[in-house]
Amino acid sequence: MDKQLIRNFCIIAHIDHGKSTLADRLLQLTETIAPRYMKEHIMDDLDLERERGVTIKASAVRISYTADVCQQYEINLIETPGHVDFSYEVSRALQACEGAVLVVDATQGIEAQTLANLYMALEHDLALVPVVNKIDLPAAQPDVVAKEIVDLLGVPAETVIPISAKTGANVHAVLEAVVKQLPPPSGDAEKPPRALIFDSHYDSYKGVIAYVRVFDGSFGMKDRLRLMSTGAVIEPIEIGVFSPKMIPTDQLQTGEVGYVATGLKTVQECRVGDTLTTVAGGAIEVLPGFEVVKPMVFAGLYPVENDDYNDLRDALEKLQLNDASLVFQPETSQALNFGFRAGFLGLFHMEIVQERLEREYDLDIIATAPSVEYEVLLRSGEVIRIDSPADLPDESVIEEIREPWMKIQVFTPQEYIGAIMDLVTKRRGIYLTMEYLDTKRVMLNYRIPLAELIVDFYDRLKSISRGYASLDYQFDGYEPGRLVKLEVLVNKLPIDALALIVHEDDAFHKGQRLVSQLKRLIPRQQFEVPIQAATGKRVISRANVKAVRKDVLAKCYGGDITRKKKLLEKQKKGKRRMKMIGQVEVPQEAFMALLQLNDED
Repeated sequence: MDKQLIRNFCIIAHIDHGKSTLADRLLQLTETIAPRYMKEHIMDDLDLERERGVTIKASAVRISYTADVCQQYEINLIETPGHVDFSYEVSRALQACEGAVLVVDATQGIEAQTLANLYMALEHDLALVPVVNKIDLPAAQPDVVAKEIVDLLGVPAETVIPISAKTGANVHAVLEAVVKQLPPPSGDAEKPPRALIFDSHYDSYKGVIAYVRVFDGSFGMKDRLRLMSTGAVIEPIEIGVFSPKMIPTDQLQTGEVGYVATGLKTVQECRVGDTLTTVAGGAIEVLPGFEVVKPMVFAGLYPVENDDYNDLRDALEKLQLNDASLVFQPETSQALNFGFRAGFLGLFHMEIVQERLEREYDLDIIATAPSVEYEVLLRSGEVIRIDSPADLPDESVIEEIREPWMKIQVFTPQEYIGAIMDLVTKRRGIYLTMEYLDTKRVMLNYRIPLAELIVDFYDRLKSISRGYASLDYQFDGYEPGRLVKLEVLVNKLPIDALALIVHEDDAFHKGQRLVSQLKRLIPRQQFEVPIQAATGKRVISRANVKAVRKDVLAKCYGGDITRKKKLLEKQKKGKRRMKMIGQVEVPQEAFMALLQLNDED
């Protein structure tokens, strides 16, 4: 098709502002999908995506639309993931487009991710179509929200389109705006072929399917292709477009969005953001913005039943085929036996992986408390990276420990400012700026250690703001801090899965709280069990789980006192011997106790 009649766009919005519902209405309006196949959130393939109402994987669809001027257009809609953990994938999807539809909820207004995704779109120089959604709701304030958008973007009020994606009201106007206001794709058909890979998934028969946007030249079935960053050379098994099912075609031309079935066996060889070109007469310059995404949050995954270890490994390998950002390696724990240390993009990503392992592969697993990756400078001058507190070297060889810090933006109604500031300050947050968006809503900018952010920060933020505050965050760099390893000893044996790296000032309070919770959770034994929290060689807190008492004198009635003393001495010796060789079973709930350590007393 003529490049001037192609439009490539994506929909950007905060979570739950109606992005997937609007995509459904656009497909329904253009009759891209037959009514009998239509279902809610059709572009979300996973059941988990539908249940949580958040897109986890990017997807694309080609729409054929005849505009009011009786001209037929080819519109490529790229749906982006809906959570801040997947911001790199969102940025690649934005790079594949010339424009974006900015959707804002008429009841909630502009929120943290709306702004984060908007700034990302402006960085990629995209044309914007502002839309106010959910105007059919009783609590909707379309005029107020439209004014917010006008003030933010500096556009005329009449360009903001009020719609209801649920009922389909005025959705036709969005398609017309896409055709009229968004530019056709750039690129030169005569240049060596170049295409951006903005997402991928694994297919059992065709290998890795790369989702591509062609920037220059064209790609045909007979071309041998090369991935410019990894250097992998492939012969395509199939080339085609999404409609929304995969439809094979002979070639993909400049400006078009489609897929290439590569035949590769792992997604690591076909990275999101990489540039695809031909081996013969291929491009020399890669498309900008490519980076290898690094995991930010780490946790141990262990099967409840040791026999399930191999099943857990197989399940993780299958998940990794579709998710290159998931990394894992075998790990052994004294308390939990054999398992895996897994790395995730964020806490939401970890939650999704854990839930998929339990639901799709029917596994019962224990996840240890999440931790982050630290940089450790040794006295020898060597810098090592550790993602498990158990791997921290002895404090005598450590010069300094550096931890990752994040920049966060919190959007909140002004009545919750005090409580939120108090929460962030208690988590070692450093205040940067405060901006009033209007008379009622405020944006707070802070810097905060990632370790303080990942445990239960989001839940507490939502509870103290009654659900009104929203959060966005970006990595800011590593900084040295006064950090120590907090170890837990049960019956004088260290439990590696309960180790933590904490700030020196918090060590005593966290150690005390952890010991108190473990005393409540660990069952009583035949002997007294000491629970200790220690930093280095110093024990900072201790509690004893009292022994189960047995009345050995019950059968001894009457007689001399020496008989009773003899029985008591015999019991004392037995308990002492039992304590020396006794094994204390630490229950699963104890590992979850780490997640509640930040609860305010």
